[in-house]
Amino acid sequence: MAGAALLLSGCSSTPEDKAANWSPNKIYAEAKDELNSGSYDKAVTLFEKLEGRAAGTPLAQQAQLDKAYAQYKSGEPAQAIATLDRFMKLHPASPALDYALYLKGIVNFNDDLGMFASITRQDLAERDQKASKESFEAFKDLTTRFPASRYAPDAGQRMNYIVNSLAQYEVHVARYYYHRGAYVAAINRAQIAVSDYQGVPAVEEALFIIVESYDALGMTQLRDDTKRVLVKNYPQTEYLTRGFKASSDPWWKVW
Repeated sequence: MAGAALLLSGCSSTPEDKAANWSPNKIYAEAKDELNSGSYDKAVTLFEKLEGRAAGTPLAQQAQLDKAYAQYKSGEPAQAIATLDRFMKLHPASPALDYALYLKGIVNFNDDLGMFASITRQDLAERDQKASKESFEAFKDLTTRFPASRYAPDAGQRMNYIVNSLAQYEVHVARYYYHRGAYVAAINRAQIAVSDYQGVPAVEEALFIIVESYDALGMTQLRDDTKRVLVKNYPQTEYLTRGFKASSDPWWKVW
């Protein structure tokens, strides 16, 4: 019986929690070490322990932010965003709120870049711009609420990049449809770039695509009207003489 009791005891034992007797500061130091060494999963676990151990303290708030960063670095953007949203809901007056907004923008920004990098591997018409738009909104919130933040200048540059990228994306899809003879669809997508992203470089090609699509459809009046708009806004345009070859940069090179 004694042997059986020992056997059962051994089977029910759990792995030792090395952090059980650590102070909050010790846990934080170890978590940061794991984070800096690239052991993101271990860092997340320690930050979660610290959140519970130091609940209600500034250290717990810092642990939440660091956990979000570790989740982002480990390739878990959805978890990182959820952690940041929870932080902003629980601590709306935190002095680190600007960083939380910045990090949320960064998470979506880089997730969106990954999307653009693989754009040729799936149907362009099915692309979702949610991550890019959410990134823009986070950066916009940051720059509006915290214009003096140390993160505001970089956020502003990224906002410009996002707007250019969204416009270029619409033009890329419009070009995709045009070369496949779907001229009405090409016009619709190009018009999105013209109406929603005024003043960005991609509008020039968007107008040219509309001109060419109307021409292909035999809609000469609309073609000529759009051509006048193109020439008025871009008097040096080369699209009318060189066609699509007028643009030598890749579609994604907008920054």
